[in-house]
Amino acid sequence: MYLIAGLGNPGKEYVNTRHNAGFMTIDRLSELFDIDVSTKKLNGLIGKGVIDGKKVILVKPQTFMNSSGDCMAPLNEYFKPDKLIVVYDDITLDVGGIRVRKAGSSGGHNGMKSIIQRLGTEEFERVRVGIGEKPPRMDLADWVLGHFKKEDEEPLKAAIDDAVTALRMMLNDETDEAMNRFNRKVERKQ
Repeated sequence: MYLIAGLGNPGKEYVNTRHNAGFMTIDRLSELFDIDVSTKKLNGLIGKGVIDGKKVILVKPQTFMNSSGDCMAPLNEYFKPDKLIVVYDDITLDVGGIRVRKAGSSGGHNGMKSIIQRLGTEEFERVRVGIGEKPPRMDLADWVLGHFKKEDEEPLKAAIDDAVTALRMMLNDETDEAMNRFNRKVERKQ
């Protein structure tokens, strides 16, 4: 069984904000594979289903981004998955880009810091979805809690579709192949 978590902030005011790129990816998986992610369990919304013959549990933590570990550590302990994969936003990637990693540091992302701290390990797979670099002199919180620009809609949709493809590859033990395919620079069309 595989646990796939998409990070974000709960509440209507945060729907479609940059920080909720992880939630958006889980929503896309939910839609594609008819997995209802609405059961409340251990500070999260979960949905059980099957993707490509693999049993999965999709998770949207309801603890707010900076406390994501307060959901993910208890769920990880409860379900004891064969693999944990976390999907989250990244300001170092342009909108339209994704990155796949087998493990690593938080890279300064507070949601990931919380999960790593609560799990006591950096050894879990992840997919980062690009939300673009914040403009100079803009507060980081204002940027990540802001909504995507109109011109970002198509690249964001493509990135989420790529993230879904990468996740499917990761479920089939093709993480190296997913890294080779997706860990490249995405040129934005002007």
